[in-house]
Amino acid sequence: MKLFLSVVTLAVSASAFAPATDNAASTVSLSATRRDSFAAFTAAVVAAPSIASAVAGDSPKFSVFGIIGDGKSMSEGAAYGSDQATRVYSPYSVYDARSDKSVFKDTDPAIPPRKKAIIIESRVRLKKIEPYIAKKQWFNVRDELTRYMYSLRDSMVYFATDKETKAASKKFFVSLEKLDISAKQRKGDIAEKARQQCIVDLDAFLKLI
Repeated sequence: MKLFLSVVTLAVSASAFAPATDNAASTVSLSATRRDSFAAFTAAVVAAPSIASAVAGDSPKFSVFGIIGDGKSMSEGAAYGSDQATRVYSPYSVYDARSDKSVFKDTDPAIPPRKKAIIIESRVRLKKIEPYIAKKQWFNVRDELTRYMYSLRDSMVYFATDKETKAASKKFFVSLEKLDISAKQRKGDIAEKARQQCIVDLDAFLKLI
């Protein structure tokens, strides 16, 4: 469609830039230019159907939610998976749901030690926060909580598989959120108490796993 409009625009605009004179020859030339423009316009109209039905590879294909555009093309979101052959990972994904054929496996023996290492290192990071609080370097406190420790919650949830570990992880999360909020509000005394409680709660969780 864009190509069609470009051809038509070019053909029509060609006559606008034709030199204007007062003699009879220019009138004949102008008429010829108009005929050429009309011929170009007619050629564009004739070519339009072939452009619209171009074969695969002639131009990019796209689909908007599997509804607008080329319905055979994969679309981001895919109209909640309506144009996919198998169940998708989420309503907003074009990838298959996790299954036995997935490359990533939760049963990979390398996963537990890696996630536990994240929890242990996060404890070290909590101890590093103490001087930041004392110096009222609140940006450093929050950076430490959202930098390496960004993966802490996910690692703890991985091990929280029973009632006891779930309760212990929830208790720690409450203390961690209290630390984060007090840092935002720049309340040093509350932040330090929350930091100390985070270490106590994290130690209790580590004993369970």
